[in-house]
Amino acid sequence: MENVYALEPVIILLLVGILAITLMRPLGMSPIVGYLIAGIVIGPHGLALIEASSTTQLLAELGVVFLLFDIGLHFSLARLRESRRDILGLGPLQVVLCTTVFGALALAAGLGPRVAVIIGATLALSSTAVAVQTLNERGQQRCPVGTTATAVLIFQDICAIFLLILATSLTNAAAAGQMIALAAVKSAVAFAAAILIGRYFIGPFFNLLGKTRSEELFTAIALLIVLVTAAATGALGLSLTLGAFLGGMILAETPYRQLIQTEVKPFRGLLLGFFFITVGMTLDPALLARNGVQVLLALLLLIGLKTVLVLGAALLLRAPLRVAVQLGFLLSQGSEFAFVILAMPAIKTALGVEPSAILLTAIAASLALTPVLSLWGNHIAKRLAGRALAVASDTPVTAPIAPVIIFGMGEIGRRVADALEAHAIGYTAIEMDHDRFIRANADGYPVAFGDAADLRLMETFEIAERPTIVITIVRYEISRDLTPILRQRYPHLARFIAVENDEDRRRFEALGMRAVVNRSQPRGIDLAAAVLGAHGVSDDRVHAWMQRQQEEAFAVAPLAKLAGEGIRT
Repeated sequence: MENVYALEPVIILLLVGILAITLMRPLGMSPIVGYLIAGIVIGPHGLALIEASSTTQLLAELGVVFLLFDIGLHFSLARLRESRRDILGLGPLQVVLCTTVFGALALAAGLGPRVAVIIGATLALSSTAVAVQTLNERGQQRCPVGTTATAVLIFQDICAIFLLILATSLTNAAAAGQMIALAAVKSAVAFAAAILIGRYFIGPFFNLLGKTRSEELFTAIALLIVLVTAAATGALGLSLTLGAFLGGMILAETPYRQLIQTEVKPFRGLLLGFFFITVGMTLDPALLARNGVQVLLALLLLIGLKTVLVLGAALLLRAPLRVAVQLGFLLSQGSEFAFVILAMPAIKTALGVEPSAILLTAIAASLALTPVLSLWGNHIAKRLAGRALAVASDTPVTAPIAPVIIFGMGEIGRRVADALEAHAIGYTAIEMDHDRFIRANADGYPVAFGDAADLRLMETFEIAERPTIVITIVRYEISRDLTPILRQRYPHLARFIAVENDEDRRRFEALGMRAVVNRSQPRGIDLAAAVLGAHGVSDDRVHAWMQRQQEEAFAVAPLAKLAGEGIRT
């Protein structure tokens, strides 16, 4: 029976999470709002179906851990260098400004200097979980506002480590400086270790794993990396989230990144939902009824001041007005770390039980309002940026994405890739055979490891934003089974496939695919020509390219024959 009782909170969290998503989607509202409402309903201040426990706390924390791991997967060393202006410029400036203003208000309210600094710094932080989820829902991850916000949030998460240490050492001021210095050293060591492990160990290790062709093994390894890296920094006295971020960064520069991201994504979404539900469980509707005016004032003060301060910091560093406004509204909420820091006995005693509860309620409300605030920020940014920018910004300005995905990098796949490169058309390649994957990477082709039949991988590669996929490996049964789903999810997607005869061509064309028979030599030029034509390359240029390919192939063939005869001789 004890095992049954242990499962109860997990079952209830899963059930209300499903209900929250189901009810919010038709209303056009963010699932975050549904999760928070669900937490209120099932929590100790609602129906009391579930109590806060070590199980619920662990599940909630793992949600943020998996989120930071996913962010780390997009932040290679090269990306960190590109974002250094935001991480080392906008991030520190925003934190300093917000800490100063909110700390001054805390001082004016009668709090001591150290407590005021901690409160100010706590309110300076934004919620990585909410902000990133909001960006994902609006498809703005790769927009200027998305990349800048993510960089600022990473800096804030690093600051949170030292803020937690400072809050913990509140009763021992003499040890605070020493503890913070030690944490800085540990963080530097962890960062250096992540770089070395990623460079000298992870690549060969995953090459070995790839030969097993076991999806279950990749899933297990992905989970192991998340948990081990988080546990490692946790054991060093740092945050679990820092380890998870570094773990993702270790894998970011490997061609296995997309596969790992695909395996981790379901766990991230599920556990992140648990996090928002547990936040909702902390909210007390009775307190809101008694102190509604105070909660509303605290909420307006938090959101209003923070919006202005983040916007001002971005403008000081010469960010475009539209991006600065969007950033201000997107990062105006409180942070998940506030629920940890404000619950510490020393902080709660200094604030008072009732004021602490009011502040926590206002922070939780700010989390729920973030999707709406972000939408307001986008609309206001359009108006301020002028009519021309307003029209252009109806669709988020994103980094360029390669329009073509090639499945399979054998002879035919390489021929298509060469044709696209020759005509300056971007592509991304995926290969499921490990030996071909290794050879293609060694020859300089940008190839990721994975199986094209995995629909989750298609979402990771953002198929919805690409007009064309090219399939060079003929698997009719899989194409037949996937066709209904692909037609529903990606109705405008053009699917090219290379086939060997007219019978196969008719079968695949019946599925709505553009089947091209390999009739010419060298193999693959017919398919490459069809893809080039679909992307606006003129017939004259396509024919000229095909002719060059044939001339080069015929020129190489006699040489190869002579070389073979020389060896036999």
